[in-house]
Amino acid sequence: MTGEPSFFEIGVTDAKRARTFYAQVFDWTFHPWPDSDMAWIETPGARGGIHDDDPEHRIEIYFAVADIETAVVRVRQAGGHADDPRPEEEGFGRFAACRDDQGVRFGLHRPAAD
Repeated sequence: MTGEPSFFEIGVTDAKRARTFYAQVFDWTFHPWPDSDMAWIETPGARGGIHDDDPEHRIEIYFAVADIETAVVRVRQAGGHADDPRPEEEGFGRFAACRDDQGVRFGLHRPAAD
């Protein structure tokens, strides 16, 4: 379970509009966050998230790792940048935002045990 895509994040200007678009294109199921247009995305493969107010309009891929602290160190040793891992998110696991040695964004994801 190391290195395969395990989570993705879609950053858009209008999450509600994007949910409508991606539901029509892929038949994805969206689980909205309370009091928000943001949601987590249920797909046949990896889970995802969608958030708004993102001026970059991007899709970011997170890769599965068994040990997120070790993976962060490896990114840094290879010349990339890695944020410290975030605390456990119930049902989702832990995440760390990264950039490779050329500035390309990606993430590390240690999936939840459930």
